[in-house]
Amino acid sequence: MAPSYFLLAALLATVTFVAIASDPSPLQDFCVADIHSPVKVNGFVCKDPMAVNADDFFKAANLDKPMDTTKSKVGSNVTLINVMQLPGLNTLGISLARIDYAPLGQNPPHTHPRATEILTVLEGTLYVGFVTSNPDNKLFAKVLNKGDVFVFPQGLIHFQFNPIYDKPAVALAALSSQNPGAITIANAVFGSKPPISDDVLAKAFQVQKGTIDWLQAQFWENNHN
Repeated sequence: MAPSYFLLAALLATVTFVAIASDPSPLQDFCVADIHSPVKVNGFVCKDPMAVNADDFFKAANLDKPMDTTKSKVGSNVTLINVMQLPGLNTLGISLARIDYAPLGQNPPHTHPRATEILTVLEGTLYVGFVTSNPDNKLFAKVLNKGDVFVFPQGLIHFQFNPIYDKPAVALAALSSQNPGAITIANAVFGSKPPISDDVLAKAFQVQKGTIDWLQAQFWENNHN
């Protein structure tokens, strides 16, 4: 009897962990986000189903059009379609992004705290990779061509780089959250507001404080639309 009890307890614990580790699951056909509701929940409260229409599940996103990468210091432009742009995504655990890369442009090292990402190259060539957590910090990297697919596990630092000097690249990414979030490593470390102490960063990166001060003085832009 005891072994069966412990097996059941372990199973329930596993199911509970999975349930709380992902986006809220739908308990009805849909739960269109009421973006303007004053009620605060994990996600968004549902819009009155009687007020829902087809436009709640639609966005004219022009994802077939090239996006401008010339104004980006890193040479990329990320067009994200999440629950904020498409309220019908609420509780469905999915979002989408088009990424345009200039020649030699990159989507710099970043992480999605709430989503796994699967990337498909639509045009061009990309060098992509992710790094595992401590203590191994192992790099898994690959050169992708048109039609190739690569997956980045949830929460791990990853990047994409266009190694071709005279041709742009385009990719489409699907993410396993209605609101995956993005933390660009350089922006978070050197562009935080207020700034992290240069004493802390100098010791962490084993460099002089003057180097940290110079990095913190740079303009750390967001390449996401």
